[in-house]
Amino acid sequence: MRNRRTFLAVLAPAAFAALVASPAQAQGEVLKIGVILPLTGTLASSGRQIEGAIKLWLAQHGNKVAGRTVQLIVRDDGTLPDTTRRLAQEMVVNDKVVALAGFGITPSALASAPIATQSKTPMVVMAAATSAITEASPYIVRTSFTLPQAAVGIAEWAAKNGIRKTVTLVADYGPGFDAEKYFAERMLLNGGQVVEKLRTPLRGPDFAPALQKVRDIKPDALFVFLPAGQGAAFMKQFAERGLDKSGIRLIATGDVTDDDQLADMGDVALGVVSSHHYSAAHTSAMNRKFVADYMALNKFRPNFMAVGGWDGMRVLYKALEASKGAGGDALLAAMKGQLFESPRGQVLIDAQTRDVVHDMHIRRVERRDGQLWNIEFDAIKAMKDPGKLR
Repeated sequence: MRNRRTFLAVLAPAAFAALVASPAQAQGEVLKIGVILPLTGTLASSGRQIEGAIKLWLAQHGNKVAGRTVQLIVRDDGTLPDTTRRLAQEMVVNDKVVALAGFGITPSALASAPIATQSKTPMVVMAAATSAITEASPYIVRTSFTLPQAAVGIAEWAAKNGIRKTVTLVADYGPGFDAEKYFAERMLLNGGQVVEKLRTPLRGPDFAPALQKVRDIKPDALFVFLPAGQGAAFMKQFAERGLDKSGIRLIATGDVTDDDQLADMGDVALGVVSSHHYSAAHTSAMNRKFVADYMALNKFRPNFMAVGGWDGMRVLYKALEASKGAGGDALLAAMKGQLFESPRGQVLIDAQTRDVVHDMHIRRVERRDGQLWNIEFDAIKAMKDPGKLR
């Protein structure tokens, strides 16, 4: 079954052999990391992106840390929190993992938090983005982003660009609540207003009823947050309802103009302004290499989920080096305060909150060399999570 496989099974035979500990090695010499991802189900694109980043990290950095062999065990939770919790417990109890990682959605991360706490197993959240996740366990470290960061970023841009009357449309779960709340608060602080707050189901959403309401209200702009993988369907319905020609501006968190789906959106995405921590078009030399290497290995463009996975592996490897392969509190301590250059730019793991501090970029969808890209043109530098500044 897919959700029972290890990551080793998807690697080429040579890489598989290199990552499997030889029979002569004692069990204690192997550092096992349990990775739980949504590899099937409605949000499988997130798991695929992170899995691709992990494959690239291993291909480039090998499987040795502090003189010991690193073995990654990847399981598919099918985007089901109960499954995530069960897999996390199996990995801690049966596999004796030194750390847990992955976690595609907020409910899955929250379901696993008590296991991390009880077993003192560090848990690296590579995707889920609700602000409160890192407060659910003192052993959680995040390398993705938070929705308040993205929502406040685009609200600041909107206020500076003549947008006053807005409607919000978000997915009906934790990150959506964060996006709605922090966008509205910042708009009100800057003299704007949110005249309607709309929500769509996390699974199988039909955007048409909400979009008809937006058309009737005629705001200056519609602000949207949707989880990775739903952007293309939303943009299709946005165009079908004629909102792209209605004069209502579309602004969003970067999940909506996901790099993984931009090619499927077409011209309706052109001009959409979003706020996010990563774009595959980021102009640094490190990112150009990351994108080229990622596409060569995986045959698809990396998105923000991929960079969360890549940076998560970096944080794990450097912490294992510093702790000489120790787990528990020693490994957690080595994760706190890490400062490093990422494909997204400079990243800090805040030692107090264990959350990510990074630049929040303002981007516009443009066509370059025949392809659509999120082109960055402004940024809020070194942005902490607004959800933890109260």
